[in-house]
Amino acid sequence: MRSTLLLASNSPRRRELLVQAGFTFEILAPKISERFDVDLTLRELTAFNAIRKGMAAARLRPNNIVLAAAIPLRIALNAVAMLRRLSGRAHEVCTSVFICHLAEAKSTSFHEISRVQFRRLGRGKIDNYLARVNPLDKAGAYAAQGFGTEIIEKIDGSYTNVVGLPIEKTIPALAEFGLAPKR
Repeated sequence: MRSTLLLASNSPRRRELLVQAGFTFEILAPKISERFDVDLTLRELTAFNAIRKGMAAARLRPNNIVLAAAIPLRIALNAVAMLRRLSGRAHEVCTSVFICHLAEAKSTSFHEISRVQFRRLGRGKIDNYLARVNPLDKAGAYAAQGFGTEIIEKIDGSYTNVVGLPIEKTIPALAEFGLAPKR
């Protein structure tokens, strides 16, 4: 019997990336709040949160393969201030991914780090961007896709990582669990 892929996330961007890659899946997003600990590195923090979300979903459906991911969550309550802070600077986006099949006692995890260089942004450019993009559902108050090219100068590393899921590493990781895109 083939196991179903469960996405342990309500992220519309992760859903879109998996659909575009050709995967079929169900969503089972556990009600787990992400933790923040200043004593953990960025990679440790994202791995910790991805594992917590993944295991919570896996306990509910142990016969399915669960995919969970975490990006450090910084809800931009003041998006203007966040984008001013990013203006003209580079920062790193780290995503950790955890995949498990509890019934088979099998799991894997990995992370991806991408470097995002922002354009210099004046107040007018920030206001114009925020008039077209909802910053409250995005870590860091911005999206790489869509109007992102107006504020992002370049991305070194995985573009899909910045969107929400490093699909280039996710596809081969899911293949280790017998899941392949349907094309």
